[in-house]
Amino acid sequence: MWESIIKYQLGRLPLPESPETYLPKQRDRHQIANLDLDESSVTQLGSLPSLHKDPFDRMLICQALHHGLTIATVDAEIIKYLVDLI
Repeated sequence: MWESIIKYQLGRLPLPESPETYLPKQRDRHQIANLDLDESSVTQLGSLPSLHKDPFDRMLICQALHHGLTIATVDAEIIKYLVDLI
């Protein structure tokens, strides 16, 4: 939600409604669970290599590592992390 709101406000994320309204509806529609950003996930930052500085992507990677989740992405920068950490 954090990144979506910022990108929406900057005009870089076109949505039919504000992210605060649209994204929860879509999560419900597609039965996608919300994953809160918790302190335990954030502590994973110390073990991440410095491949790039995008804080949003780094938090997603931390959450995936901490919760044993898979990230599906075409983002080459995130893929570098996943290959480096495997």
